[in-house]
Formats: sequence, C-alpha cells, structure tokens
Amino acid sequence: MRLSSRVVLPALLLLPSAAAFGQDLPEIREKGTLRILVVPFANDDEFFSLGSRPGLDHELVDAFCSLQKLKAEVVPVSTWDGLVPALRAGKGDVIAGSFSNTEARRKLIDFTSEVFPTRNVVVTLKPHKAIRDLEELKGERVGIVRGTSMGEALAEAGIPHSAIDDTSPAGGLLQALKQGKVSAGVMGVEQAISAQRTEPSLDLGPFIGIPGSLAWGVRKDSPLLLRALNDYVDNVRKTQTWSRLVIKYFGERAPEILKKARGD
Repeated sequence: MRLSSRVVLPALLLLPSAAAFGQDLPEIREKGTLRILVVPFANDDEFFSLGSRPGLDHELVDAFCSLQKLKAEVVPVSTWDGLVPALRAGKGDVIAGSFSNTEARRKLIDFTSEVFPTRNVVVTLKPHKAIRDLEELKGERVGIVRGTSMGEALAEAGIPHSAIDDTSPAGGLLQALKQGKVSAGVMGVEQAISAQRTEPSLDLGPFIGIPGSLAWGVRKDSPLLLRALNDYVDNVRKTQTWSRLVIKYFGERAPEILKKARGD
C-alpha cells in the first residue's frame, strides 16, 4: 500500500521530533523486544496476519527476531496513513506488512532492501469488460483503499479526482467491486495475485506507474537496526526461503506475474 504525502505531512506537524524517541538496535536488544507496526488482518493474509497463516512478512520478521534473540511484538495500527506517524512517535521500531517504499515516505523514514516487488495494477470483475489501457479507465468509477497514495498514481495517469472512490477500507476493495460501488479498482499487483486465487473472475489490466518495492520501514535515527535488517533481507533473498514463501502465499503463477510487473 502506498501512503499519500498529503495525508501524512499535516499529521506529522502535530508530533514531537522523531529524535526524541530514538531507539536503535542496542536499546532494542536491551529491552529484548522488537515492536512491529502493522495494519493487521484478523483472517489469513499473504503478508501479515493474526490468523492461522502468518504471512510472508510475518514469517520473515519472526525469523529475524529469532536470529537476534528478540521477542516480536505486534503493534496494530488501524489505518495505513497512521503507520509513519506511529513509527516517528516511537510507538514501534519497524513497519512491516505490504508496506511500499515511496518517495514521500523516504523523506520521513528509512527503508530496508526490497522484501517484495510491487506495482499498481488496474482490476475489474467479470462480466465487466477488461480494461485494456489507461484511456479506457477514464470512463470508470475507480476504487482505491483509503489512506493510500493510489489517488496520486491515478492523478498522474490523468484520471480525474471526481472518478475516484477512496472509501474502501483495507482489504475492502474486492467487496466494493462485487457490490458494484466501483466498476474498476487499483491495487498492488501482490494483492491482485492473491485476490485472483480466490476470485477467478478478477481481471488484471494495465499497470500504472513504474515498478516499486515493498520493504520494512525504520526511523532515521536507527541506523544499526537498518543495517541488521538489510543484511538479513539481502541474505534471505539469495536463498530458496524467499522463493518458497512467495509460492506458499501467492501460488505457482506468482513468479511469472511479478516478472511482468517488474518489466523483465
């Protein structure tokens, strides 16, 4: 999910300086707990779940904590646009769970190496006609998830604000399509892959914008934690563990779709 700088920046003006909450890896080790800020899903989710299948990010964070001899403590945040303010306010140490590395966010926090590739993609539900290009999208009622920067991506693609419905909560866009509240939607390709496995009538249309990355976010005053997370992510991406988790949570076709999303 991508966070809108228009939403976050005003909220940050109300917060004390992030430096006042500095807690790097030595302090975290002393406490023995790594606090992970997430927008959790009560049911199974491919990245971070409180259900029976923990998710790719959840498994990786747990493995990192095990290596560091830390306890993983999940700190739920109700909305996507609340994650960065919560991190900067010292309410957690790491943001995880389908979290996009964007230019607006990089001005406020640091990001680890890529955990998972992403790219925005247009989706529709049959029998609605599949959207072939962005010009066709201009005639649709386009749904996005509240608190994300999908609206900015659509604006850059020339989609008028009046055509955008941003009232869907996290995980609610597919339901909005089923109920006919919107005729098309925009979501991360990783979400579309997941949704298509349970909803075969979901069509994936054109990509919007350039390829991006999902990664973990840390405060700018936590360089040692960032280095340790980077070393871990870089190493795990070189092993079969990452590929195994991708197929486990997203299916056999996921590598092929992700390759297209990256423009390979």
